[in-house]
Amino acid sequence: MAADRLERPAPFTSEDYRARSRRVVDSAAAQGLSGVLISPGPDLVWLTGYRPTAVTERLTLLVLSQDREPTLVVPTLERHDAERAEGVKKIQVTDWADATDPYRAVAPLLRPDGTYGISDSTWALHLLGLQDSLPKSRYRSLTKALPMMRAVKGPDELARLASAGAAADETYRAVLEVPFAGRQETDVAADLAALLRRFGHEQVDFTVVGSGPNGANPHHEAGDRVIREGDAVVLDFGGLKDGYGSDTTRTVCVGEPTAEIRDVHEIVRQAQQAGVDAVRPGATCQDVDRAARAVIREAGYGEAFIHRTGHGIGVTTHEPPYIVEGEGQPLVPGMCFSVEPGIYLEGRFGVRIEDIVTVTGSGVARLNNTQHGLGIVA
Repeated sequence: MAADRLERPAPFTSEDYRARSRRVVDSAAAQGLSGVLISPGPDLVWLTGYRPTAVTERLTLLVLSQDREPTLVVPTLERHDAERAEGVKKIQVTDWADATDPYRAVAPLLRPDGTYGISDSTWALHLLGLQDSLPKSRYRSLTKALPMMRAVKGPDELARLASAGAAADETYRAVLEVPFAGRQETDVAADLAALLRRFGHEQVDFTVVGSGPNGANPHHEAGDRVIREGDAVVLDFGGLKDGYGSDTTRTVCVGEPTAEIRDVHEIVRQAQQAGVDAVRPGATCQDVDRAARAVIREAGYGEAFIHRTGHGIGVTTHEPPYIVEGEGQPLVPGMCFSVEPGIYLEGRFGVRIEDIVTVTGSGVARLNNTQHGLGIVA
């Protein structure tokens, strides 16, 4: 069944969100934290389903700790909208009015000398305000304090990620049928964006179209370069479907590829396969990076692989875990991340292949399943 005809998943319930909050509180306590403070951004969406219509200088903060019920502190003018979110319906909400001190509303919920994990997306204005209000309190970035907070997905999240991956796959299959030669990169990027939406994405985050020498820049933004016959073209695209991310990369060639493009693509294909094959419970993030990188290094292109092998994905398209040397985090079932090695030859062309994978009880499953060979387009 085509991805644009897949049924929408059932919404998360208030109990789903409460269960996540309980896990976070338990994890925080195990790390010696007094609690966790969540500001607007992906953490708040994951824990409550609440996404403020406008993130402004007004303080919004979810307070989670073992010694009290979850409490969301919001501006008075936004209380009504906040209370409509499914994950907020059964928790305490307190508000503060303009012309009052919002940190005085938060202070009674915190231990004066406590150490709290705090969302990376918290404005410095608010962190400094909390420190002024509670001078003996301390704060740690959640990426460092609880890096795996959102990393292990439940079955309902895995289903959404699989659906997003299937929609991205349909997008790739469809874009192979559009013309490339003689069109600008921005034209193909617009095709990708339209196809992602056609297949169910409510948000398009990126549509990288790196043709010819532009493909040697891993994060090249589509520009006005006209795609030519013989170009290798890196296509990296994704966004959010039902609130969860997709992210896939394939490299295609416009017409007949040179022997060098074929050879480099095959090296990257083998490296990507080696990375996927290294995924299993108990292996570490850096084991996956090493496996993919070794193939490219042994082929003589080690210096041309200039980024980590992967990143986690969930309610955002980039989040922990990061698949990189030095990351000793063991893989456990339910983790989802990209495996995306590449070779980038400056001034000439680049090749990258990327799938989202999930760790299973016995190994790995791909959430992207389009062909890994060099695609040929017109």
